[in-house]
Amino acid sequence: MDLFSKVEEANRQSAQPLAARMRPATLDQMVGQSHILAPGKLLRRLVEARRVQSLLFYGPPGTGKTTLARLIAAETQAAFRQINAVTSGIKELREALDWARSELSVTGSRPILFIDEIHRFNRSQQDALLPDVESGTIALVGATTSNPFFAVNGALLSRSQVFELHPLSDTELLGLLRRAIADSQAGFGRYAIQVDDRALLYCARIAEGDARRALNALEIAVLSSNRLPIELTVELMQESMQKKILQFDPTGDQHYDMASALIKSLRGSDADAALYWLARAIESGEEIRFLTRRLVIFASEDIGNADPHALSLAVATMQACEFVGLPECQLNLSQAVIYLALAPKSNSATTAIMAARHEVQQGNLIPVPIHLRDGHYAGSKQLGHGVGYQYSHNAPDGIASQDYLGVDRQFYHPVERGAEIELAGRYEEIRNKLKPTSERPDSSMESKP
Repeated sequence: MDLFSKVEEANRQSAQPLAARMRPATLDQMVGQSHILAPGKLLRRLVEARRVQSLLFYGPPGTGKTTLARLIAAETQAAFRQINAVTSGIKELREALDWARSELSVTGSRPILFIDEIHRFNRSQQDALLPDVESGTIALVGATTSNPFFAVNGALLSRSQVFELHPLSDTELLGLLRRAIADSQAGFGRYAIQVDDRALLYCARIAEGDARRALNALEIAVLSSNRLPIELTVELMQESMQKKILQFDPTGDQHYDMASALIKSLRGSDADAALYWLARAIESGEEIRFLTRRLVIFASEDIGNADPHALSLAVATMQACEFVGLPECQLNLSQAVIYLALAPKSNSATTAIMAARHEVQQGNLIPVPIHLRDGHYAGSKQLGHGVGYQYSHNAPDGIASQDYLGVDRQFYHPVERGAEIELAGRYEEIRNKLKPTSERPDSSMESKP
């Protein structure tokens, strides 16, 4: 490399943002992801043995998916090419595959084709990768922020090893920030900086595991300061931290994960956790109708007759949200979520219908008892339809002692919580009165139903 090339390279390096300059040069310098990169872990073993096949890296932004792909190529001494599924079509994909085949033919080494945001490729584009993946022409490394089990074709998924990358911990981010401040080559070691540890802790917490966001905030704080020495305070860091735009994909895993967290918090009767997940959903742009539908379902699925008013409240909330809209309908949602979380819980209505449907699905089809059949048409009496039916309102307590099913089955098992305690006692009392009998009921109480 001549003098001019060195100057040009130095200029390119200096123009890079801090997050790019602080990228690790080896796997040992990688921050976080010890669950897959620590000595003896699967990905580390694959890299050390140079047995990298097709990999899918799944995780939120700033966790090192692109960096890890480049490090694997460096560690295995493989040719590397990167394309982005957002900006690349089938033409660019074919060019990349042609490059990979040529590289393999010339060098005898399998190259790494890295596809960022691979979930943005449609089915035909993902299918186009299959022949070269199966033949071993390329070592495919795909990166995605969406759950690959939702976003990637099953055929491609079955030929790939999936590794989930976790958000960095506060401790890991603190270490990265301190290293960036001290590093005189890639970081700010040449600057006179007075560091308030509380400012770094604030940055690490607000970054929420995103190394790129934390380093970008540090860079803004340092470069925007007019004082010497630079005082890295909490106030300066607060000004430098941009509001995070919450990721949301109405068909992605975050959509389902947050809905799952909300429902499970409600089921667990944790009102505060339920409110948090509700807030996350609202701030992320979740569809309000989706949230209200989930609350209406929950009111019957997990509360049921332990508090029959829960369903009425959930339906009223759904109607109120349609009428009011955001931002005010967040108040209706908050009221409903608090009530549903604190209500007594019962899934007996859920288990009852599931048990009854299972009986039907298993082929146990019970004929309608003859005295319950329609007796309103001419000739029905000749067939015995409706004969012997006892009109319940003629009974002193409104419950006629007769068989309504023809066999002895129990699908409903009430719980002893909330209002269902009273229902449970009444249920047992009624069941004892409605005992199956082989004798036809006394027809003296027969009347029009």
